[in-house]
Amino acid sequence: MARRLTALRPMTLVASETALIIAAVFVGVRARLGTQDWAMTLDDGTVARALLIAGASQLCFYYANLYDLKSIPDRRDLFVRILRSLGATSLLLAVIYFWFPELIIGRGVFLIAAVMVVSTVTVWRVVYEWLTKRMSPRERLLLVGTGPAAVDLAGEMFHRRHELGVEIVGFIDPDPARVGEPVINPGVIGTIEDIPSIVRARAVDRVVVSLADARGRLPMDKLLRMKLEGATTFDHLATVYEEYTGKIAIENLRPSWLIFSSGFRKTRALVAAKRLIDIVASAVGLLALLPLMLVIGLAVRLTSRGPALYHQRRVGESGQVFTLHKFRSMCVDAEAGTGAVWAAKAGDARVTHVGRVLRMTRLDELPQLWNILVGEMSLVGPRPERPEFVQSLTLEIPFYGERHVVKPGLTGWAQVRYTYGASVEDALEKLQYDLYYIKNMSLALDCYIVVETLKTVILRRGAA
Repeated sequence: MARRLTALRPMTLVASETALIIAAVFVGVRARLGTQDWAMTLDDGTVARALLIAGASQLCFYYANLYDLKSIPDRRDLFVRILRSLGATSLLLAVIYFWFPELIIGRGVFLIAAVMVVSTVTVWRVVYEWLTKRMSPRERLLLVGTGPAAVDLAGEMFHRRHELGVEIVGFIDPDPARVGEPVINPGVIGTIEDIPSIVRARAVDRVVVSLADARGRLPMDKLLRMKLEGATTFDHLATVYEEYTGKIAIENLRPSWLIFSSGFRKTRALVAAKRLIDIVASAVGLLALLPLMLVIGLAVRLTSRGPALYHQRRVGESGQVFTLHKFRSMCVDAEAGTGAVWAAKAGDARVTHVGRVLRMTRLDELPQLWNILVGEMSLVGPRPERPEFVQSLTLEIPFYGERHVVKPGLTGWAQVRYTYGASVEDALEKLQYDLYYIKNMSLALDCYIVVETLKTVILRRGAA
């Protein structure tokens, strides 16, 4: 349910703005060309041309992060992003029209439509924001437990409450002395014995239980009666956390949840389909990008001492160690005196000038297409880590070894949702996304990750 609610609002926004753009194109056609007969307009291919403009505009909107609602700080930023997106749309359409001039809709039509799109989309976004803030929440949650994982879940959902359409009614704590104590917003509103009365009084839709905080203390007979009577539904914190955040909460996780929850199905058909896609994509990529790779290799050799390629041991599927290939972005023997160390997020003195550009654009990862072709990696999956780090992380982080049940990837869910990893804390955060990917692995999710990766590269967000 939560996933559907989370996706519904952005989908509504995309659909409504697509309709606005198409309407603006038709108004532009009528204003510029003086077409009065709408039936004739429909017959002469205007619909297809309008859909092309709408598709190009929406693509540029997407890459301008206009559908990542929490990334837009104010209306001024919204207006600037829309203008930039339409500028990019005009360039994209110019390229398309150069190669396919028969798709041109008419001189001046796009300019008129663009002016209308800027005004109508900006106004619609303001109205949409007003509506979403005033709509009643679709789901009211009562959280049982005040541990770190429960508070983290509540914090994320509270800050995204308008986007997600949820409301946190309050927290339940086993200690009566904590009733009334603030947590985030709101605070503790009762004890475990108060759950039935709170559910009735506050119209709670779902009770979310942190088993680490409430194990052995729940009045199971009362809760079972509430469940059977249909008064509310109950869920583990890990399940709700996964639904709303796209990651699995390690701190609150129990092996039983992994065993009995849905997902984690790696069927033969899925494995075969992923492998076929990997072979085709890597082979085509190596052939198409070979000239660029030769230029990159030459640039690396001419600007710093040492080979163009860097070879490093990484841990792959089932814990097997393989050699990963990259374009060298650091000076030779960068770890000779230190051994394996985490890469610095910024200002790493070991990175060469060319290497900094390669990392920013992810071009240093291109040789890994060979790893994909020979079957050591996949196009999408958890990023492979170095054996030195895997050994220590497995001891420090629960379930870390589970990320090796699938092939590592050139990109992954953690890369598009978190983008950087340079510490044990980052490794923990990425593992939560990796487990989500393994649990929900599908070709559709892979396609989404590839699209998001292209967006990440174009926007130059972080380093993979």
